[in-house]
Amino acid sequence: MTDETARMPVRAAPGDPVSPDDTSVERALRAGLAEFDLSPEDRALVEDQGGAGGTTPTGPPLPVVAVVGRPNVGKSSLVNRVLRRREAVVEDVPGVTRDRVSYETEWAGRRFMLVDTGGWVADATGLHLRVAEQAEIAIELADVVVFVVDATVGATDDDEAVVKLLRRSGKPVVLVANKVDDERGESDATMLWNLGLGQPWPVSALHGRGSGDALDAVLEVLPEVSAHGAYAPGGPRRVALLGRPNVGKSSLLNKLAGTDRVVVDDVAGTTRDPVDELIELGGRTWRFVDTAGIRRRAHQARGVDFYASLRTQAALEKAEVAIVLIDAEQPIAEQDVRVIQQVIDAGRALVIAYNKWDTLDEERRYYLEREIEQELVQVPWAPRVNVSARTGRHVDRLVPGLETALDSWDRRVPTSRLNAFLGAVVAAHPHPVRGGKQPRILFATQASTRPPRFVLFASGFIEAGYRRFLERRLREEFGFEGTPIELSVRVRERRRR
Repeated sequence: MTDETARMPVRAAPGDPVSPDDTSVERALRAGLAEFDLSPEDRALVEDQGGAGGTTPTGPPLPVVAVVGRPNVGKSSLVNRVLRRREAVVEDVPGVTRDRVSYETEWAGRRFMLVDTGGWVADATGLHLRVAEQAEIAIELADVVVFVVDATVGATDDDEAVVKLLRRSGKPVVLVANKVDDERGESDATMLWNLGLGQPWPVSALHGRGSGDALDAVLEVLPEVSAHGAYAPGGPRRVALLGRPNVGKSSLLNKLAGTDRVVVDDVAGTTRDPVDELIELGGRTWRFVDTAGIRRRAHQARGVDFYASLRTQAALEKAEVAIVLIDAEQPIAEQDVRVIQQVIDAGRALVIAYNKWDTLDEERRYYLEREIEQELVQVPWAPRVNVSARTGRHVDRLVPGLETALDSWDRRVPTSRLNAFLGAVVAAHPHPVRGGKQPRILFATQASTRPPRFVLFASGFIEAGYRRFLERRLREEFGFEGTPIELSVRVRERRRR
């Protein structure tokens, strides 16, 4: 196989314009939903006209407020108080919240993203280390941090450890002394001045006492536009360079920049912190971010490697598209597959670049093709580019791959086209009968883009194998090269007469 025959998916159009037949199919299916029990959220999704071919809003990103603290101090209760609804799961058992969960909310006319996190524990192991990792990523991506402490217990060693973490981050911090249910508890709150984070705001997340004052304090330091959170639409597209150590990420960035921007060494792990660089490539400006090589699973990492892994994850979540670099001289490793899965889990567009292609002989190229077929079977949709970071050969081919992936990442399928297409697919290949019942797809809509997310309303459970079949057919019909797509199913029952 030569460089000229390197596989690059051809960009597919979303399909032909919407036809009257497509529109009539959509109307019939939408009317049929009246026979089924739908929640207010379901109805809002079904009636959303953005699914009819609109585009995703491209306004400035909302500022991000992360709520952190050790387990069972009332973080989720405070989140529910701010949201004015019971959204976050709350129990007396510590450790209920494990992942970062984001909610859009507002206070005093200011909108922002509120991020609930799991409890942070010093010297955590196992699952608790994973929870702590997510909390630290939330701090990295936040514009303001709300640090919640249990005023009835006072500052513990774990609280002191969180304070050190917050000081290292350099982010504005609002200290909330929770569980202050009456005036008698306010004396407990004043003891938290000793943490050195400024005024502790006495709050009862359970009853709402003092929460407004704490939120006012948050707004005083909250920027109008996020400087640390998700990618900012409208500026240069953000590209993260990912891969295991020593695959040539820094060499590629230096070649693209035309200067020795990043230290390069044969010793793996030279890069520790993400490095941003504005690159002119293909007639447009891109913001490339070189990241630390991902050595092992984050919960197995320690010390410097652990924090390098956190910063790499944060850089990925700020990016729009990731280039995963693979050393073509070496067999594809589990680490390569794990990095690709990390990009998919983050919902980012993906391009796979095989580095050191110029050094391969025909035998190695043959075996590499077999490895790609076996190890990367889950991402046949990712654009592939064969490059040499050392010589700069074919790095210009990254541009078509990036543009294809980003176009797919932003793509929206009109609701009428989607339903007409799925109707034809299901008619030709119906879901298998299970237990004497055959689930029907009642209606489908694209809930959002970046990445494309589809919601199917069905009369029964849709098996995983059939979901994969539908995803494959969606890709065949509408393209979506270079982007993960998410397919969720909502099972709804008929209304009782």
